[in-house]
Amino acid sequence: MNARTDFTKTDGVAAAAVLASAIGVFITGSLTTLAEISDSLKTALEWSGAVGPLIGKTGVGVIAWLIIWPIFHALWRGKVVNFSAIYIVSVILIALGWFLTFPPVFEAFSG
Repeated sequence: MNARTDFTKTDGVAAAAVLASAIGVFITGSLTTLAEISDSLKTALEWSGAVGPLIGKTGVGVIAWLIIWPIFHALWRGKVVNFSAIYIVSVILIALGWFLTFPPVFEAFSG
């Protein structure tokens, strides 16, 4: 029987998931605003004519999350990290990403 005897609490994998998702949200928000500034970026994000650049903005955010999460997971698996700091940074990134998706914000940059 392979009973686990080490019950040390680690929070690295949870921190990896939280921070990776926050980075994905921030990237999505940033691309929303940057697409208003740059017509070439807006065109590059139009992966589907029916949806427009929204599919590219969310697609890049999801792709970034899918790349970043396993990297952080591998680095922090089985480790105790400063979850409080990671949580604070994640909340800031999510708030900024969310803020950058509001029309009054990104339309202020439209040219």
